[in-house]
Amino acid sequence: MNTMTLWHLTGWEFAALAFAALLVGFSKTAVSGANTVSLAIFAAVLPARASTGVLLPVLIAGDLLAVATYRRHAHWPTLWRLFPAVAAGVVVGTVFLVWADDAVVRTSIGAILLLMAAVTVRRRRTADAGADPAPVTTRAGRLKARSYGVMGGFTTMVANAGGPVMSLYLLSAGFRKLGFLGTSAFFFLIVNVSKLPFSAGLGLIDGRSLLLDLALVLFVVPGALLGKWAVHRIDQRLFEQLVIAATVVGGLQLLLR
Repeated sequence: MNTMTLWHLTGWEFAALAFAALLVGFSKTAVSGANTVSLAIFAAVLPARASTGVLLPVLIAGDLLAVATYRRHAHWPTLWRLFPAVAAGVVVGTVFLVWADDAVVRTSIGAILLLMAAVTVRRRRTADAGADPAPVTTRAGRLKARSYGVMGGFTTMVANAGGPVMSLYLLSAGFRKLGFLGTSAFFFLIVNVSKLPFSAGLGLIDGRSLLLDLALVLFVVPGALLGKWAVHRIDQRLFEQLVIAATVVGGLQLLLR
């Protein structure tokens, strides 16, 4: 990665990255999926490959804050059910990247996000809102978990965009706000930390990019605190609508770039 470009940011460019970092913190503790906007800002300000390496530690900082805030609300049976499928999705994403160019990747992920958002809206209109998700023991439930897991691993591998897919799965599984946030916090902390060695090996993370991350992490903290304050003031229906809206925006952004 040509990290020298990271030292030639204008004041406005750094301000845009700082805002994106603040939005990462907010999304991790309030409206998961909103950080698709952060992905777009990082990719617009920095070279595409460099942006993924700079953003990853910022995401991990947000994950740590989310785990500290919602650790008691994680639903571990759901996590264990997802991880094997996510690993398969990462492998599929790696193979996909061998032949697909950036345009194909963006179009594919954007279409997947919009399709899943439409399916989720339809399911939520007919689903009863349960207090807690029950273990998925039916064949259809297991198939759904595997499908979303593969898509989540695929999208996080090729574009750091697994958040919307997992958000839609947790909504479709009937999670309420706190269970949703606690489960997604642990999920993304584990997944993002596991990606660090690969990003470093590809040259996407080095000493210079980490110095920029140190500056940006300072903005993740107030974003997370703002999200923690806001989440208790957002009712469940509005919460779900915001998550789906953020997913649609992210999908459209990928399709239109």
